[in-house]
Amino acid sequence: MTTDVQTQLAPTTTAGRPRRVLLKLSGEVFGGGKIGVDPEVVRGIAAQIAAAIRQGTQVAIVVGGGNFFRGAELQQKGMERSRADYIGMLGTVMNCLALQDFLEKEGIDTRVQTAITMGQVAEPYIPRRAIRHLEKGRAVIFGAGAGMPYFSTDTVSAQRALECQCDMVLMSKSGVDGVYDSDPRTNPDARKLDTVTYSDALRKGLKVVDAAAFSLCMENGLPMMVFGMEGEGNITRAILGERMGTLVTP
Repeated sequence: MTTDVQTQLAPTTTAGRPRRVLLKLSGEVFGGGKIGVDPEVVRGIAAQIAAAIRQGTQVAIVVGGGNFFRGAELQQKGMERSRADYIGMLGTVMNCLALQDFLEKEGIDTRVQTAITMGQVAEPYIPRRAIRHLEKGRAVIFGAGAGMPYFSTDTVSAQRALECQCDMVLMSKSGVDGVYDSDPRTNPDARKLDTVTYSDALRKGLKVVDAAAFSLCMENGLPMMVFGMEGEGNITRAILGERMGTLVTP
């Protein structure tokens, strides 16, 4: 892909960085491999995000809830799917509050907005208010998914990025550093792709991100970068526009 095309795909600040990004964080990472929240892990993630915000990039965040509950997994254990999904949404809010705490300890003014109203701990999700917070240099963390069952946090990330006029979706992954032509955890010969189009990813059934998220971004011309969050400073580097992982393009 040429530099000119990359520039068209990701509007940037005068410093060459994305103006506003949506960062999707895996909830599983928040637990450090266990159930619950590992404060040291969340502190490290917050420090990386804060470092990028201080350099002028506006950052909105969606956090998963896999360190607490996953609706699909609860369904497999016999729970009704919609109720299981609501439990998972509440798990994401706990992660949002933990991340907010450590971001504010880093000196970053932070707002949590939730799709399920819970006025004592968070604002309701209001896109124009979220944009205003971002313009003021605040971090905005979106919790409770879409507020409806059957929607993954990957899909919510694409929707929030579009509604808040972000330039790119950054999908951080745990245990994988990009998009591969097959599952690298089961196929040692899997090949990492530096770039791929949404249509190719959907046609080949690449599962690293939900098909609904791919489709939303493809239909609206929003680029996505899939990268591994393990590694020193990876989150900061991704937010600041460094090419890493896999660039997924319309």
